[in-house]
Amino acid sequence: MSRCKVIAGNWKMNLNAAQGVELIEKLKGEVGGCSCGCCDHGPEVVVCPPFTTLPAVVAAAKGSCLKVGAQNIHWAENGAFTGEISGSMLTAAGVTHVIVGHSERRQYFGETDATVNQRLLAGLANGLTVIVCVGELLSERVAGTTKAVIERQVRAALAGVDAAAMAGVIIAYEPVWAIGTGKVATTEEAQEVHAFIRALLKQLFACPCVAETTRILYGGSMNPGNAVGLLAQKDIDGGLIGGASLKADQFAALIRAAR
Repeated sequence: MSRCKVIAGNWKMNLNAAQGVELIEKLKGEVGGCSCGCCDHGPEVVVCPPFTTLPAVVAAAKGSCLKVGAQNIHWAENGAFTGEISGSMLTAAGVTHVIVGHSERRQYFGETDATVNQRLLAGLANGLTVIVCVGELLSERVAGTTKAVIERQVRAALAGVDAAAMAGVIIAYEPVWAIGTGKVATTEEAQEVHAFIRALLKQLFACPCVAETTRILYGGSMNPGNAVGLLAQKDIDGGLIGGASLKADQFAALIRAAR
């Protein structure tokens, strides 16, 4: 079954509003103008700026195929949660996607499998497409527990999600040891884990269409040099891009590779 590829850029804590708009203007020529979000001629393209940059980027992307996502979401709609942001706030700002469970959130800010699930459910409840991240540490890969870790994270993240709601979920496999290190899983290593996740989806959902239609992205230092090989794999449906998403020429090259 054909799945529309996704190239999503996670800007992390980079680019202010003016810098973000400058990057969007350079990218608009690459994706063209339309309203479908996932074109016949190319992948679905998403950029995820910092919260303060979102309004300017949403405005700049208007009229193009670029979708705009946030980097996190809180599970409550409002309340005494200093520093957090709710789903309704994101949708009001024009956001269509949101990342949850990124390894940096787990490592530095105490995210757990349980809170990742809560955030994912909040995103779906607000009509957002949720990019949920899973991945193993280097020590876990060396110990041979990669699949056990991935299974635990996927099962926990998708708790309470039914087959119909999975239309709003994208899974990103990000081997933690390959994020921002320049290291990258071989195409065979990446494909093996992606195939494992797809097989796990078959177990979790009675409807086989869930496993067939869910997009699974690779999120470990994808760049123009390795993208073609990774994206050619049967179960790799795109990339969650970090550093390369901050450079218009590199991000554009990844968009072209996904075609």
